[in-house]
Amino acid sequence: MTTHEIEQLKELHGELEDVIEARLKEFDQLWLNADEDRLFEELVFCLLTPQSRARSCWAAVERLSSMGKLRCPAHGEIQRELRGVRFSRRKAEYICMARKLFTVDGRLSVRSHVDPKNPLQTREWLVGNVKGMGYKEASHFLRNIGLGRDLAILDRHILKSLVRFGVIPDIPKSMSRSRYLKIEAAMADFARSISIPMSHLDMVLWYMGAGEVFK
Repeated sequence: MTTHEIEQLKELHGELEDVIEARLKEFDQLWLNADEDRLFEELVFCLLTPQSRARSCWAAVERLSSMGKLRCPAHGEIQRELRGVRFSRRKAEYICMARKLFTVDGRLSVRSHVDPKNPLQTREWLVGNVKGMGYKEASHFLRNIGLGRDLAILDRHILKSLVRFGVIPDIPKSMSRSRYLKIEAAMADFARSISIPMSHLDMVLWYMGAGEVFK
């Protein structure tokens, strides 16, 4: 990592800052105003993202939602709509298991399982209870509903960039809880050292890998 590279990173952040903050404010509004179905869509999106393109995953969520299939009529019906999503059979099962988990007294209730004042504790609950959801996916979900600005979403784009900037020595072959939290802490230290908010740094690094600010 060189001073020039850091300056380039800061310059890119300056170019993207308004776009990033606007997107984060959209996420904030979801928690404040969205109905339970809309929050569940974000949960489903994050369940679909491992080893799949974000755009393909969101397109699948939109198809499922428009057809009413996020109510989980059957695994097979959901799987057919997961075009472009890897491990579609398994992920269709995860969606239906999540739907059952977040249904309380016959009604979908995502908010009842989320503590907006304690995203770290909520993340632990999500990882421990939602099949198919690890720390990356849980962090992603909380950020996307406006509750995880200080959480790291350690996908392949972010990890590659963290190696590039010398934050971590290499991309780990596996990601245990302790390793995830250690890298997250290192990323937070790096963000502070270059005066870029953690949530902004995540999106800047993702932009460097994917070429857009998305979800």
